Amino acid sequence: MATVAQACYDVLRAGGLTTIFGNPGSNELKFLAAMPDDFRYVLGLHEGAVISMADGFALASGEPVLVNLHAASGSGNAMGGLTNAVYSHSPLVVTAGQQVRSTIGQEVMLANVDAAQLARPLVKWSSEPACAQDVPRTIAQAVRTRRAGRWTLCGSAGTSQSS
Repeated sequence: MATVAQACYDVLRAGGLTTIFGNPGSNELKFLAAMPDDFRYVLGLHEGAVISMADGFALASGEPVLVNLHAASGSGNAMGGLTNAVYSHSPLVVTAGQQVRSTIGQEVMLANVDAAQLARPLVKWSSEPACAQDVPRTIAQAVRTRRAGRWTLCGSAGTSQSS
């Protein structure tokens, strides 16, 4: 049986999202440790730069891109770049980490209290997976929504592209 990470990478590969731009935190390390050899990761030192690099790459190459951000602060730091990507009609899927489930509701440092709401003004679909097993389905929905040409954000994960 595939792990959650393997299932996510299968969904991303099927959607053509094998280039990832990111600024990961500790929450994303297990996912990144399982990255297959046919994926490439472009590391940035600030989320604003990461989403802007992904936006430019997607526009120049025509390829869809996964953007991997770290938690609430990462999502907040990326909002200006996400706004530009929205108006550029870039084919992006954006994910953001979250603190461990046991701390949700405690408003611990870097927790995204209502992750699905943060980017909603810019996207048409947003969802936060309730548990690890929901992550591949949530990413699959984000990929399908991006293909359909609708702006989306999947939970602590999101996508953007217009028709």
